[in-house]
Amino acid sequence: MKKMKANQIKGLYAITPDELDIDKLLNNVRSALKGGASVLQYRNKAVSKQVAFEQASLLLDLCHEYGTPFIINDDVELALKLDADGVHLGSSDGSLRDARKKLGDGKIIGASCYNKVEIAQFAQQNGVDYIAFGACFLSGTKPHAPKADLTLFTKAKATIHLPTVAIGGITYENASSVIAAGADSIAVIGALWNSDDIEQTAQQFTQLFNQ
Repeated sequence: MKKMKANQIKGLYAITPDELDIDKLLNNVRSALKGGASVLQYRNKAVSKQVAFEQASLLLDLCHEYGTPFIINDDVELALKLDADGVHLGSSDGSLRDARKKLGDGKIIGASCYNKVEIAQFAQQNGVDYIAFGACFLSGTKPHAPKADLTLFTKAKATIHLPTVAIGGITYENASSVIAAGADSIAVIGALWNSDDIEQTAQQFTQLFNQ
């Protein structure tokens, strides 16, 4: 199997919704991948561990059809069990160093850094491959998330030498401002999956990085 690289963390970073219907989920993800999504993170807070394993297994195969990195949200053990391409961890999801020891050097590890450059610096020192700041705007997924000013992306460039991902309330209308601020990638949930044409919406987000 082709090893996925952390430098593939760029462009449209799609995060799955809390979808119970696996056929709908697979069809929607395929549309996003066709449209140019360059990373997929599996995040589903509404299903059991068994269903999560079943969904993630199928999504992993689908992502690899497109040569797209497949990242697991919050769950190192699931990532290990699946041999996924990596994991994304928040501040309460365990030690970054322990995750690296378990997953090995060949896997991608991302870290949520909220609105603090200091957290990103710590994450970089502990061997992550990319960092995420957010919520950049009001988030429907996490409405009480701390606000992350877009100047964070500019400030981070001075000391953080990793890809940066913006997350939280990102839409087609505000995505350009995030990219202009220096984000290498934009993580999108609602604005992608709630679209009437997911493939076209993914294309539109992706094209913003080519302007």
